[in-house]
Amino acid sequence: MPTLTPIRPRALVRASGGPRYAVALAVDALGTGLLRPFLLLYGVTVLKLSAPVTGIAMTAGIVVGLVCMPAVGRWLDRGARSTVVAASMLVRVLGVALLLATPAGRAGQFAAAALFLGIGNQAWPAAHAALVAAVSHGRERDTALAAARALRNAGLGAGALLATACLAGGATALQALAAATGLAHLTAAALAWSVHLRVDPSTSPAGKPASGPAPRMRGLLAANVVYVFCLNVPEIALPLVLVTQLHASPVWSAAVFVANTVLVVTLQVPVTALMSRFSRRTVLALAGVVLTASYLGFLAATSLGPGWGAPAVAAVSVLCTIGEIGYAGSATALVTALAPPHLLGRTLARFELSTGFGLAVSPAAITALAPHGPAALWGTLAAATLVSASAVATEQGAAGGARARILVQGRDLRRSKALSKT
Repeated sequence: MPTLTPIRPRALVRASGGPRYAVALAVDALGTGLLRPFLLLYGVTVLKLSAPVTGIAMTAGIVVGLVCMPAVGRWLDRGARSTVVAASMLVRVLGVALLLATPAGRAGQFAAAALFLGIGNQAWPAAHAALVAAVSHGRERDTALAAARALRNAGLGAGALLATACLAGGATALQALAAATGLAHLTAAALAWSVHLRVDPSTSPAGKPASGPAPRMRGLLAANVVYVFCLNVPEIALPLVLVTQLHASPVWSAAVFVANTVLVVTLQVPVTALMSRFSRRTVLALAGVVLTASYLGFLAATSLGPGWGAPAVAAVSVLCTIGEIGYAGSATALVTALAPPHLLGRTLARFELSTGFGLAVSPAAITALAPHGPAALWGTLAAATLVSASAVATEQGAAGGARARILVQGRDLRRSKALSKT
């Protein structure tokens, strides 16, 4: 069982890529928070597009952006690290520039801008995880990944708050926010590129030749598609339930979202460090159980109806956030630990493909299930998540059995060699 080793702030910054890279992450997150939640409003308010057309264009941009992930994985496997991170930021600068140049009524150009923004958003997580894996290892790497997630959530929250304060300015304010977003991404790209980090693809971090087959992670990737629904629960499912089913004030939705952000920012690193005494796969399976319990809690809370239902949902959302923290702190770390060094980029790209697919389909799935009642929504999510957690745990047992067979075969081989010498 791994021991719990606290990591000092300076060591954490170093494990995350260094001070300049940490600043790049913060600036990029702030810029993303300025515009991402309000991109739909930009299409409707500034470009005068209908809400359905704007939504379809945004979804198409995200989905088509996923197609670029295999190329990103191959680029990473050729040794690039900081260059890929910088490129994921620069492509968003191009998206913002195209957005600002789009005249009113041009849905095609808006979709192209959403595509470049989607490519950058999809490519960044894999590129960032590969960079962190190049400068840190083991549980230190896990904590560094968790710290980057907490920093990114803080930046997104701060950017969204700043953008909300500026929305009273209408279309002019939204255009100014878009310009500020582009400038933030450009600054972040310059900082990330200045790190100049590249690895030798022919060797592992330990300096040994990279070898070994790609890990079998079909079960893990399929489970990840379901797990990732938890990220859209505070943003989509809970506001939908609170407003349309419980007829609660929108203040409850805002309170749940703020609480989720604050908890992730403050607890992501400590919880990840605390759970380091357990295997990553065990933590991921446990996170699925916690998420399942929270979905059942939401089902019970909504049965209370207007009045007590809203505060009960808000209380259960804390449990859901704890499950989200466990999932976010173990999933990418597990994939990074399983991947052979020479296939790290492609493995992370496959994982981000599953994440992107889950994020793309979850809004449609949630909004399709919600009209059929709380049992259809929360019961389906609970059942699917529990099955996914079971798949993760079962794959753990299969992996353990495979390792045991390898150990037995190695022991028998050593024994046979010893007998041949006598």
